[in-house]
Amino acid sequence: MKKDLTQGNVTGTMLLFAGPMILGNLLQQCYNIADTLIVGRCLGASALAAVGSAYTLMTFLTSIIIGLCMGSGAVISIYYGKREMEKMKKSVFASFFFISFVTILLTVLVFAAIHPILHVLQVPENIYGLMYEYVWVVFFGIVFVFFYNYFAFLLRALGNSMIPLCFLGVAAVLNIFLDILFVVNFHMGVGGAAFATVLSQAVSGVGIGIYTWVKEPELHPQKGALFPDKKTVSEVVHNSVAACVQQSVMNFGILMIQGLVNSFGTVVMAAFAAAVKIDSFAYMPAQEFGNAFSLFISQNYGAGAKVRVRDGMKKAAVVSMGFCSVISVGIFVLAPRLMGIFIQAGEVQIIQAGVEYLRIEGVFYCGIGLLFLLYGFYRGVGKSEMSLVLTVLSLGTRVLLAYLLAPLPQIGVLGIWWAIPIGWFIADTAGILCLKRVKEINTL
Repeated sequence: MKKDLTQGNVTGTMLLFAGPMILGNLLQQCYNIADTLIVGRCLGASALAAVGSAYTLMTFLTSIIIGLCMGSGAVISIYYGKREMEKMKKSVFASFFFISFVTILLTVLVFAAIHPILHVLQVPENIYGLMYEYVWVVFFGIVFVFFYNYFAFLLRALGNSMIPLCFLGVAAVLNIFLDILFVVNFHMGVGGAAFATVLSQAVSGVGIGIYTWVKEPELHPQKGALFPDKKTVSEVVHNSVAACVQQSVMNFGILMIQGLVNSFGTVVMAAFAAAVKIDSFAYMPAQEFGNAFSLFISQNYGAGAKVRVRDGMKKAAVVSMGFCSVISVGIFVLAPRLMGIFIQAGEVQIIQAGVEYLRIEGVFYCGIGLLFLLYGFYRGVGKSEMSLVLTVLSLGTRVLLAYLLAPLPQIGVLGIWWAIPIGWFIADTAGILCLKRVKEINTL
């Protein structure tokens, strides 16, 4: 199931490699959406607002782990492209124990600080208990998020994007089944939805770990790999932390936006909870294509295939922009029907607020599609810090504008919605202008 990304037609190779990653993320969105759909329909707007706000919090927390795994995956992929297998094994060992330590530390910290976190998010009192009940359970799933994402990025670094899809598919189906069982049949409320998510994460995380150990003996550390040199550890930590900070800054900005949204009350919270799910689902293929593009770049960069890297940049841009243009039209036209999937027809105010958000964001999906490619390219050539700079630009603009505009009576919540695409395009402009200033790029 491995694919050599340094060989074959450039566009075809990227699409075939990206396909399972895109489908896998779609499945992951499905079991996020399953929580939202079942909770919204069966437990009402307050429960939906609580789960939606908790989803934003969990996205931030898990982005720390995903960023670490993503960064280490890029290092491993570069060594795999160079066929320096001993250094690759050392990187695998160093990254596993480094990210394990961070995961344990993160889990302890969030359990110790549940109440302060909820207060920072300005969670309204009428849904505070529901959100506490939900997050207290889902925090147990952080370790399984680490297992799944670490081994998924490890396998993808070797050119295998199909196996992570298989395990995620099993988890998605299981999550939907358990959601129905716990929430609808056993009447366990939001806690039941949380238990369904954690159990599904456990199956995918433990399962993919066992598979990798059994089926990929070339990754087993030899005696020398158990004591990686300082240079290997430094390289893994540098790239992992840079990608982690990029991912967590991105989601921390979203978390700050969530706090501002919460200040507008339950109607806007519920609308945002449903609309963000639709929004994430819509541009997710562009995001995963950017991640696949990053691994394509890293393998070819490691192999010294300069022409292939340049060709990949051009063709990836065409594919991503074409996809985003089509999705933009679809979201604009179908926004009311999509909101109706999550919200009962009688909740007119919630639906209207969600449609307003979707139509503003959806028109500008090309902006975030290009930004995902820039993130992926800089990460693929070992310049994860550039991805961080672009993220800070994008999120900094978004948060600053949102907090400046939203309090104005004549603008209100529209200021939050418009700040998002403005942030994308400022970061895009900076990323493109910086391309020729990076040494690794000029040598291509």
